[in-house]
Amino acid sequence: MPENKKTKEERDQIIAETKKIEAETRKLEAQALEAEYCAAIKKFDLEKRDKDARRRAATDEENMLYRFNTRVDKNHIYECMHVLTRWSRRSPKCDIEIVFSSGGGSIIDGFILFDFIQELRDKGHKITTGSLGMAASMAGVLLQAGDHRWMGNQAWMMIHRAAFGAIGKTFEIEDEVEWIKRIEDRILDIFEKRSELTRTKIKRNWDRKDWWISSDEALKVGLVDEVRGAI
Repeated sequence: MPENKKTKEERDQIIAETKKIEAETRKLEAQALEAEYCAAIKKFDLEKRDKDARRRAATDEENMLYRFNTRVDKNHIYECMHVLTRWSRRSPKCDIEIVFSSGGGSIIDGFILFDFIQELRDKGHKITTGSLGMAASMAGVLLQAGDHRWMGNQAWMMIHRAAFGAIGKTFEIEDEVEWIKRIEDRILDIFEKRSELTRTKIKRNWDRKDWWISSDEALKVGLVDEVRGAI
C-alpha cells in the first residue's frame, strides 16, 4: 500500500477514535451531571422531609398538648373531647397535657370534661393539667382533673361560688337554689380531695367574693403540684 494512502487511513482512524472517545467522554460527563443533579434533588427531598418531620414533631398535636384558651361551654368542651379521643385511640395509654388559659364558664359543661378526663385516666393515660395566665371559676376546677397539675409562675387561679340565674315562682327558685348548693358540694369535694384545704376554709374564702390565688399560694395549699417559669 502506498505510504501516503496508509498515512491517511491511519489519520482518519485516529480522528474517528478521537471523536468516539470525545463522544463517550461527553456521555460520561452528561451521566455524571445527571447523577449529581439527581443526588442534589434527592438530598433536597430528604432534607425537606426531615424538616417537615421535625416541624410536625414540634407541634402541639404531635406532642398531644391541648391548649384550652377559651370559654368553658358545650362547643369548646366537645371540641376538646374530640381531640383527646383521637389521641387516645391513636396511642392508647399515651401521656396527654391540657393547658387552661380560661376565665371559666358553664359548670355543667365543665363537669362533662372533668368526668371525661377521669375516664382517660382510668384507661391508663397520664393526664397533666396546667394553667398559663389564669384558670378561673370552672377552669380552676378542671385544673384539678389531672394526675399532675402545674401553674405558670405568673398565673392565677380563681375560686368562687356557683352562679346561676334563678327565675320563676318561689318554689321553682327554691328548687334551683337547692340544686346549686348540691353542685357547690361537688366542687367543694373536688378541691378538698385534691388539696390540703378544708371545706370550711374554702367556704370562708369564697363566700360573697371571688377568691384569687397566686401560683405560689396554690402550690402551698396543694391545689397544684408544680410552679413553672419561676424567675
